[in-house]
Amino acid sequence: MSSPERGEVWLVDLGYVAKVRPCLVISIPALNQDRALATLIPHTTSLRGSRFEVQIKIKFLREGAFDVQNVITIPHTKLLRKLGSLTSEANGRS
Repeated sequence: MSSPERGEVWLVDLGYVAKVRPCLVISIPALNQDRALATLIPHTTSLRGSRFEVQIKIKFLREGAFDVQNVITIPHTKLLRKLGSLTSEANGRS
């Protein structure tokens, strides 16, 4: 598996309660592979109207928002697969 890069959206196993969901990578790439961690912002489709919900239209995601109040750090082993890149989507590329 490749290391996640800042701006990429990955499908992540957040555990039984939080389930598998898309997350935006905000951390920088890990230099020390023994401590391969990623800092992420989860995406949700259950909007509550919070000021911490950042809505961005992305072709490969259902309508929803990134919940910036729920920043998490997880090991790379929880990253299931890359869905795309937020930066390329914002620039009109896929």
